Amino acid sequence: MEKELKKAFLAQVNIPEDTGKIFASYAKQFEELMMIYQCAIQEVTTKLEILSHEMSVRQQRNPIESIKYRIKKPKSIAEKLIRNGKDVSLESVSENLNDVAGVRVICSFIEDIYTVANMLTQQDDIVLLAVKDYIKNPKPNGYRSYHMIIEIPVFFSDKKQYIKVEVQIRTIAMDFWASLEHHVKYKKDIPDPEGIAARLQKCAEVISATDEEMQNIAKHIEML
Repeated sequence: MEKELKKAFLAQVNIPEDTGKIFASYAKQFEELMMIYQCAIQEVTTKLEILSHEMSVRQQRNPIESIKYRIKKPKSIAEKLIRNGKDVSLESVSENLNDVAGVRVICSFIEDIYTVANMLTQQDDIVLLAVKDYIKNPKPNGYRSYHMIIEIPVFFSDKKQYIKVEVQIRTIAMDFWASLEHHVKYKKDIPDPEGIAARLQKCAEVISATDEEMQNIAKHIEML
């Protein structure tokens, strides 16, 4: 898998596999870059898993349902750099992209999203760079989620390096909608795409109302 990723990225930057030392050097640098992002993901997920375990024991209710993660594919990395008018190079990846490493946290209720976000960003070794709250301000298509760009230190044998990681936090319902919308978005030759988009937007509104009602029910039960 790693070899396939390297080849895909190298193909995007027009470095053929048969260029000997140049290819070997570039491939090694790419492998190291992906290793760095993978380590950053491990750091973030470890912090979240510790918080999850703590909440389960101390509060007997865990706001975190699941944790997912991914590293952006080389083709997507190159395409985004080109789309943003940036050089396609390893240096450009670190300088210009914030979402190469991504962690997604799935929560039960809307309030849990903000609780988890606060617990994570209050840790003194995390630097919060940006926030986009698509829950209070949904995208036009109905997309809802809470996005943060953070920097986290990763300790290697010879240095400490801060790495950017995108953290998305959403409810189970929001994640279900986003998965369906993503599947439909990239499906080719869909008949009546405007009608499908309108139906998805309506579903997003229903899901949002359901999230709010489920949270109200949970609060009511806690007060009994």
